Amino acid sequence: MQTLDEMLSLKLLTPDQHAEIHAWTARAKTPEKIMQMPAHLWRALELASLLIDFDAGPAPAH
Repeated sequence: MQTLDEMLSLKLLTPDQHAEIHAWTARAKTPEKIMQMPAHLWRALELASLLIDFDAGPAPAH
């Protein structure tokens, strides 16, 4: 997954979403706690991840 800062610079996350996700992950010290992130933040993060992958173009052929 791309960094939150890159998602923000590409305008795939709003400044508020970026700040909320960053704050949550900074407080969550375990993967289990990160997984408890509020649903609206997960949706924003998932959408940004999908859009970055889409912008990257097709995957290289193996």
